[in-house]
Amino acid sequence: MRYPGGNFVSGYHWLDAVGPRSNRPKVRDLAWQSLETNEFGPDEFIPLARRMDWTPMMAVNLGTGSPEEARNWLEYCNLPSGSKWADLRVAHGFKRPHDIKLWCLGNEMDGPWQIGCVPAETYAINAQQTARMMKMVDPEIELVVCGSCAPDLPTYLEWDRKVLEYCRNDVEFISLHRYVGNEANDTPDFLAVGNSIDEQIEAMDSVCKAAQKTKRLKKRVYLSFDEWNVWYRARTGTHVDGRGKFAPHLLEEVYNLEDALVAAEFLNSFIRHAHAVKIANIAQIVNVIAPILTRGEEMVLQTIFYPFEMFSKRRTGSAMRIAVEGPAYESKNYGRANFLDASAILSGTQLSVFAVNRSLEESMDVVIRLNGSGIKKLMNGEIIAGNDPKATNTFEQPHRLVAHEFQDVVIAGAAATLKLPPLSFVAVTFEIS
Repeated sequence: MRYPGGNFVSGYHWLDAVGPRSNRPKVRDLAWQSLETNEFGPDEFIPLARRMDWTPMMAVNLGTGSPEEARNWLEYCNLPSGSKWADLRVAHGFKRPHDIKLWCLGNEMDGPWQIGCVPAETYAINAQQTARMMKMVDPEIELVVCGSCAPDLPTYLEWDRKVLEYCRNDVEFISLHRYVGNEANDTPDFLAVGNSIDEQIEAMDSVCKAAQKTKRLKKRVYLSFDEWNVWYRARTGTHVDGRGKFAPHLLEEVYNLEDALVAAEFLNSFIRHAHAVKIANIAQIVNVIAPILTRGEEMVLQTIFYPFEMFSKRRTGSAMRIAVEGPAYESKNYGRANFLDASAILSGTQLSVFAVNRSLEESMDVVIRLNGSGIKKLMNGEIIAGNDPKATNTFEQPHRLVAHEFQDVVIAGAAATLKLPPLSFVAVTFEIS
C-alpha cells in the first residue's frame, strides 16, 4: 500500500502530519487544489497497515522536498531511540520503530503536471543523492526510483535510460505507471489494450537489462508498476479541482463490465511478467478511481473489485509460462489480439488459471493442457460476466455485476475444458497430479 501518493507527495512535508493532531497545520494541496488537514499522517497509516496486513510503501517528496528531508523521515520511521528524529517518534508515542523497508523516490517526476518536474539528469542526480543518504541511515531498505510515467510522453524510455545510468547501483526498482480508457467508445479495441500493457512492461524491462549489461553488473533493477487502472472519464475540469475544500469528491470514476475485463488483463500481464514485475499497486482504493465507492454509511463494490478479489484469493505460488493458441482479431490501436487473455499460477499441486474472453458475442471453449502433469479435479471457480459491456454497479443496483460460482468445466484425459461466455473473466483452481 503506497503512501501518501501520488501527485500529492510532491508538495507533502511529513513533519506537518506527525505529533498531536491539534497542532498539525491545514495546508493547500497544489496537486488537486484541495485542503489537507494532516489529521491522518504516517503515525496513523502505519498502525492501519499493520492491522490490515498491508506491506507499507512510503513515498518521499522530491518535488519540493530535499534529500535531507527524506533522510530525516527515514530516521523517524526506522531507527531506535537515541537520535533527533527517532526520539521525536518516541515522543509521539511510538517506542518501537515503524521499520518501513520500501520507499519511493518521488512520483512521476517527468510529468509536466508534477510539482517540481525536472529534466531526467536533474532528477537522477537528486534521486541518487537521496538514495545514498537514506541507505546510510538504513542499509536494509529497498528503493523505487521514478521511471517515465506514461508511454505517450516524449520522455518515455529515454528518461529511464538516463535515470538508471545514475541510479542503477543505488536502487532496487524503477516505477512505471499506466492508465487506460475507452475514449473512442470502441469496446473491441479497448479490450485489446492488454497488448500495450505487455509491450510497456517488456520495453521497460529491456532498459533495465541494458543498464545491467552495459556495466556488467550482477545486480539488476526490477519493475514496480505502482500505479495502474482504468481512468478516463473523470480527468478534466471540476473532476480534478478541489476548490479549497476538505475531502471533495474528485476523480470518482464509475466502472463497468469492460473496465473489469481490462483490470483482469492488467493482472494477467503482471503474472505473465512476474520475472520482471515485482511490485504492483492499483490506484486507488476507495472513491478516487477506486474499486470501492462510499456515500455516507453506504458502500458499493464496483465491477473492477471482483477481478482484483478473484486474483487475490489465488495469488500465492509461481507464475507459469503459458502458450495460447486460438482465434484472434485485429484491433485499431493495439494490433492483433487473441480473444483469450490468460495467465496461470502454480502453488504445490494447485493450479490457478485466469482467463478473459474478449469476444462481445461468442462463447469460447478453453482447453487447458499441462506439460508433464494432469488435471485431477476442479477445486473452485468464479466468474464475472454479462451481455452489456457498459453495465455498472450503483448504490441503487449494487449487485448487477458480481462474481458468481463457476463450474462449467469438463475434465477428461488429464485436460480441462472451460466454457467461457462472451465478455467474461473466469478464475479457476484445479488439483493436478
